[in-house]
Amino acid sequence: MTLARDIMTTDPRCIGEAESLEEAARLMAELDVGALPICGGDGRLKGMLTDRDIVVKCIARGGSPKLETAGLLAEGKPVTVGADDDVRDVLTVMETHQVRRLPVIDGHDLVGIISQADVALSLSATQTGEAVEAISE
Repeated sequence: MTLARDIMTTDPRCIGEAESLEEAARLMAELDVGALPICGGDGRLKGMLTDRDIVVKCIARGGSPKLETAGLLAEGKPVTVGADDDVRDVLTVMETHQVRRLPVIDGHDLVGIISQADVALSLSATQTGEAVEAISE
């Protein structure tokens, strides 16, 4: 059985909830990623921030990425998976919530990120095709 911890990207970088969206965009560019976990001062996951969130929820509405913080875009309870969850369960969560990236939690600690590509690499070509289709509906 393949577990989430077997396929996740470890040591994810967070953007602090009080940091600007400009800083988040800079960090995304530096890391060459399209999403970052948003972490609170207590180190706990508050949400996920995507490059699309910055554009659609800030810039397109006339907001200033220099002034608006990552925490303002952390909506609701973040969808997560456990480090010891089976990769098939990870896929089910992605499909159910229509997300391409999932934070991986061990206890209360953020320990990794799993992308759609990470899951695809652990599945057969048929399963991968079905997964991509289901997540993209």
